Amino acid sequence: MRSLSKAVAAVAVASSAALFIAACGSSSSGGTSKLSASQVPKLSYTDFSLNFSAMAKLKILETHGSGKLAAILPDTVSSTRYVEFDAPYLAKAMSDAGLPKSDQIIQNAHGDDATQYADAQADITKGAKVLIVDPLDPATGEKIESYAKKQGVPVIDYDRITLGGSRKYYVSFNNVYVGTLLGQGLESCITAWKVKSPKVIVMRGAPTDNNATLFADGYDAVLAPKFASKAYTDVANPAGTWTPQVALTEFQAAYTKNPDTNAILMPNDENGAPIIHYLQTKGIKPDTLPVTGQDATLTGIQNVISGYQCGTVYKPIYLEAQAAVALAMYLRAGITPPNSLVNGTTKDIDEHNFPVPSILLTPEWVTAQTVQSTIVKDGFVPASQICANSSPGSGQPTYAADCTKYGIS
Repeated sequence: MRSLSKAVAAVAVASSAALFIAACGSSSSGGTSKLSASQVPKLSYTDFSLNFSAMAKLKILETHGSGKLAAILPDTVSSTRYVEFDAPYLAKAMSDAGLPKSDQIIQNAHGDDATQYADAQADITKGAKVLIVDPLDPATGEKIESYAKKQGVPVIDYDRITLGGSRKYYVSFNNVYVGTLLGQGLESCITAWKVKSPKVIVMRGAPTDNNATLFADGYDAVLAPKFASKAYTDVANPAGTWTPQVALTEFQAAYTKNPDTNAILMPNDENGAPIIHYLQTKGIKPDTLPVTGQDATLTGIQNVISGYQCGTVYKPIYLEAQAAVALAMYLRAGITPPNSLVNGTTKDIDEHNFPVPSILLTPEWVTAQTVQSTIVKDGFVPASQICANSSPGSGQPTYAADCTKYGIS
């Protein structure tokens, strides 16, 4: 979730250790012979599913390409998703597409710009023919992409776009729509929870993250008419961050000045968790002060079903991982991906609104009533974890009872 705030149009171990590290040298399993047009798989962005069955269609590309695929994830702080979901889903997508383990590189830069750049350089030296990169920030992404371009290695921007970069493709969810869901979710919760004279603190993600800018574009468009008509009051707009403890500090400063705040636009679950805990210590009761969220984390879901968070934007990461690997498999084989796969473009405002070919996937808003039919059904977070009582302190929720209430099992 992170790039320049002016860009309103564009989204576990040692820091350089790979979760899956290939041996040096390129694979001997691939080849360079040409495929006929009829042999090239016609994959669509709508083909991806939880069972990863679409990836098997790409096995013919593996045999007609060569070299490794490298994916470099940004950190383990802004969201737990990178360790819990992106890394294993990327690995599964690569394997199901027929790519041998020896040609898979999946890493996490652990929040260090120099590490992310060094990993990219090392991966290319090891024989990576395509890089999938979720850039820590625009400068790092641009540096990686400039180096890769000189080496003739295409880059796929993953989840966050590098403004001013030279990537070939971009894969993400529709991030303006993510923001729209956040804004609409808050509006619906304000109504459902009967919040009178809503006084809203609008929190934001890091201003250096283009995704945070896109999220804000979405929810600002929903909330602006409410503020303009005086139906809602916009009481504070902290600077923004993806570091939960910094978000808590920003919120506490705003809340101290505006203690009558009764609604919070929160851009993700991780930032919301310490703030919700803080509000609980202040005696806030369930179903009284709506807080939004994103990423469907375990804590976020528990806050949702217990009435301290009104919903979360769920982005099925298995779709994103498959889309990125599918693109990479076409590029590795030297084949232009089909139009049925690349379903849109994203403007790079730092490059004169250059339209970057993109796969833009659809997120969904999840409430307590739909946790079972979405997050649990997909195996994103198992019911056994959601429903476990966590020896809560005084006034804190017990999740087993909430699971029973909402049919989560």
